[in-house]
Amino acid sequence: MGKIAFVFPGQGSQAVGMGKDLYDSFDDVKAVFEQADARLSESLSKLIFEGPQDQLTLTINAQPALLTTSIALLKRFQQSGIKADFMAGHSLGEYTALVAAGSIPFEDGVFTVRKRGEFMEEAVPNGQGKMAAVLGMDREALKEATDEVTAKGNIVQLANINSPGQIVISGTAQGVLEASELAKTKGAKRVIPLEVSGPFHSILMKPAATKLQEVLDSISIQKALVPVISNVTASPMDEPEEIKQRLLEQLYSPVLWEDSVKRMMELGVDTFIEIGPGKVLAGLIKKIDRKSQVFSVFDEASYQATVTSLKGES
Repeated sequence: MGKIAFVFPGQGSQAVGMGKDLYDSFDDVKAVFEQADARLSESLSKLIFEGPQDQLTLTINAQPALLTTSIALLKRFQQSGIKADFMAGHSLGEYTALVAAGSIPFEDGVFTVRKRGEFMEEAVPNGQGKMAAVLGMDREALKEATDEVTAKGNIVQLANINSPGQIVISGTAQGVLEASELAKTKGAKRVIPLEVSGPFHSILMKPAATKLQEVLDSISIQKALVPVISNVTASPMDEPEEIKQRLLEQLYSPVLWEDSVKRMMELGVDTFIEIGPGKVLAGLIKKIDRKSQVFSVFDEASYQATVTSLKGES
């Protein structure tokens, strides 16, 4: 077997009840949720386990909830003894990867992504920004379309380059609408508006980055013990100053997920383990490279199945 990468999901993978089976069964997992509650001075765990879903889905709640649940699942997975050669996360998931890699203490990570969520929601008034998934169009042609719309005065840009044929665009509501129509005329198979509260990973998030810098300056960022693939550059990073800079840039830059997966493959990774709620990243990785081994660990049953498969146990 080649190298292993742990990957962590981003916003959109949250679901009421995530992590509850492990919380009830393992003290070290329960401790993760309790640490998050203490750091935020509220019962985040109650919201995670009981909902309601509409409150859990709010950016300010979804981000710390996903980081907490993913790290709790990682605690369980670490008992297998299987280690990662690289780590990566999609958008918010990059913070989870940095916590997992020992670069950011867990409590600081939870606090930071709560503030990140606040700043993202504050940057653009609700309704003024949009995002949409464009299916069946290559990035060069789509970039031409977004550049054309932006040049006319309505900002829109590529936000998440997820897999071949799946790219998310982000910008002003009018810009996304115009780019969506233009993309259809240029051959896009489908355009799906996304239910999000703002134009994430667009230049409109620059005000959020300014505020986030103060938070990142106030927390402890150490050298990562395992290289983390940056969303912004699709290259490994482990030094504190670079990590801080990339986290700021990430707010208003495209998430190069397809490039990141390909980079890990170039570095010898042939096994990807998604640790966190859902199977979104596993699905994207399979679209990028069908030959890679891909696993999802989101509860006790999937943990057992993954370990059994990787260790060759019957």
